[in-house]
Amino acid sequence: MTDHLIVIAGGPGAGKTTLIEALRAAGYATAPEAGRAIIQDQVAIGGPALPWVNPALFAELVLCWDLRSYRWALRHDGPVFFDHALAGMAGYYRLIGREVPAHVSAAVAAFRYGTRVFVAPPWKEIYRTDAERRQSWDEAVRTHEVVAQAYVEAGYELVELPRAPVSERLSFVLREAFAVQEQRIQRHG
Repeated sequence: MTDHLIVIAGGPGAGKTTLIEALRAAGYATAPEAGRAIIQDQVAIGGPALPWVNPALFAELVLCWDLRSYRWALRHDGPVFFDHALAGMAGYYRLIGREVPAHVSAAVAAFRYGTRVFVAPPWKEIYRTDAERRQSWDEAVRTHEVVAQAYVEAGYELVELPRAPVSERLSFVLREAFAVQEQRIQRHG
């Protein structure tokens, strides 16, 4: 059972990381986003695995990070909240104009999360670029679209987060996530 592995997905700049940080501050286990950390590390060492230098190599490092995070999360009894997860990788490959590699499709099929994925919709009022987030607003919207579609194709149910302050998003996620877990417990005894 992987119902305790709860994904928050979407395009860049939609408030996912802020929500993950609020969940961590509330005492929940969280798995941070791979992309930003990989970019920071690659910039620090002068590495080539940057999305604007070698997007395919960047994707491979994200895949490795996400697999490691998945295995780490399986050791936790309680809920673990992910800032992105494996299924979104298929969307990234489409975004960069590449076929989804067979090993990525195999990972998406084999390493499953809770069936409901929370999706942060594009939100222009909070969108900002920075050293790691270089996408334009239009690219951010397109990223959201391909990532959301990848989760649907992988068999996940999308639950859109409200465009609301982080405290409201936090309450929404906790209420929705625990309601689903409670229903499954009641059905399966």
